[in-house]
Amino acid sequence: MSRRWFMSGALLVAVAAPLLVPSSAVAAPPKPDTITIDGEELEGAITVHAKANPELFEALLSQVNWMADAKGQTGAPKADKLGRKYTVVVRVGDQSKQTYDLYPLAAGGPRAYRPAKQPDKRKATNGWFYGRLNMSETLRAAGVPLPEKPETLHGGIGGGDRVFDEDTLNPGRDLDKLLADLREVLLLNGAVVLVITLGLAGISLLVRRRTR
Repeated sequence: MSRRWFMSGALLVAVAAPLLVPSSAVAAPPKPDTITIDGEELEGAITVHAKANPELFEALLSQVNWMADAKGQTGAPKADKLGRKYTVVVRVGDQSKQTYDLYPLAAGGPRAYRPAKQPDKRKATNGWFYGRLNMSETLRAAGVPLPEKPETLHGGIGGGDRVFDEDTLNPGRDLDKLLADLREVLLLNGAVVLVITLGLAGISLLVRRRTR
């Protein structure tokens, strides 16, 4: 009997052992380490490696990785409004994992397209997205021949936003306007108070004359 219990206990330990392995011991999936950019006017595909240029690599990856599981944001733009197309492929080692088409010069702002057919065979749907405002500058930093975008403010690779003109960001002008408006309001209120005071004084004088 004891031998049978011993064999049963050993079998349970053998079966449960894999379940007791800490989650931290499970190998994490490999991270992307290479990005390629291709386009019709390029002489050859541009390759950016994470180890060789980590800052630029992360900037390029941030342009596309958020679209992997996202739902499409917009309908398909008209073809003549898209401008140049650049195909970005995210790779892990020698294997292509994701592919996207970027349109940095599209009318109305950058656009991005995710094909349903992905190189890693995962399930995906066709999707159009509004691209990041610094898409053009990030691609330029990688070597894509694009015109410089002076309206894009970038504090380093991958950061960017629209720049307001001087009239929009002019605290001195805004303060002067605020004081002028406040002065007009005070003058208007003062005039109203004066009219009311004179009216009350006139009514008081009229009442006093009638009571005499």
